[in-house]
Amino acid sequence: MKLGVVGLPNVGKSTLFNAITKAGAQAANYPFCTIEPNEGVVAVADHRLDVLNEMYHPKSLVPAVIKFVDIAGLVRGAYRGEGLGNKFLAHIREVDAIVHVVRCFEDMNIVHVDGSVDPVRDMDTINLELIYADLETIDRRIDKAKKNSKSGDKKYLVEIEFLERIKAHLDDMKPVRSMEMTEDERKAADELFLLTTKPVIYVANISEDEIGTEPEAVKALYEQAAKEGAEAMTVCAKVEEELSELSDEEKAAFLEDLGIGESGLDKLVRASYSLLGLISFLTAGTDEVRAWTITKGTKAPGAAGKIHTDFERGFIRAEVVPYETLVREGSLNACKDKGLVRSEGKDYVVQDGDIIVFRFNV
Repeated sequence: MKLGVVGLPNVGKSTLFNAITKAGAQAANYPFCTIEPNEGVVAVADHRLDVLNEMYHPKSLVPAVIKFVDIAGLVRGAYRGEGLGNKFLAHIREVDAIVHVVRCFEDMNIVHVDGSVDPVRDMDTINLELIYADLETIDRRIDKAKKNSKSGDKKYLVEIEFLERIKAHLDDMKPVRSMEMTEDERKAADELFLLTTKPVIYVANISEDEIGTEPEAVKALYEQAAKEGAEAMTVCAKVEEELSELSDEEKAAFLEDLGIGESGLDKLVRASYSLLGLISFLTAGTDEVRAWTITKGTKAPGAAGKIHTDFERGFIRAEVVPYETLVREGSLNACKDKGLVRSEGKDYVVQDGDIIVFRFNV
């Protein structure tokens, strides 16, 4: 899973990325300090792995991970190539979802590219750039479909009608993700590689002294996100960067002092997982305890294929026990003795937290 961190220049984007990945992306008080996208991988916090680690003392412990990409700040006119816009839009096209960082803090020492803090205006600036870029893509696709339709093949007429519906939605300045479609149409839209089909989480970046309060700028961001049907959350990127430098014990004490139950980054990772409809199944043993990322609704053979293609090709069955049951009983053998390990076939839909042993024959 790859998430693109976007925003206008000087909104705290690279500071947040530093905190996420400790990758040291340059954070400076001028636009375009991040020209090439920085990438970093962060583990998905999962207390279940800690418990299984204590049970099995494995040689290795492997959490699920998310890749974050720090994409340089977009500016008005990006879809026309302003501010290296074409390059940045291409990077956005490659991610699965967008983390849109919006400045909600005042700081006279940090220049705002538009001269003032206005989260709704800033959200609209980037959304419009993505919509304009998609309109150019759709216009090209419509022209191509019209040329192909001269062959008399009716499938191109159906394609044209669908593309023109998308164009009308974009002309209303609405992202394609908000458009009503059938499941087949949604798949067809995904194949167009549009920017506004991608799910979005808006991140309101506040100052340290605003933690625990509800600034007007943050309220405005949440209201706008609700209108779009998008996710929203609040972080202080500067505090998150400080937290990333601490040990687990120091981090827990700092969070307690701030009156926060968990870091903003943990919330962001969890929200990203949910946004993309992802879950984890687990494998556990003395060699390795590991979380595997799959999409909700994945059946047992598909989950097996995440481990190795041979597992999927030669799938026989999945031996499944829920995490809570294993922990309660103390071991897999104890679960087997009580008949608590289920034998599931090819149609079984894997659930979050399932601990699975796959049986296969190639």
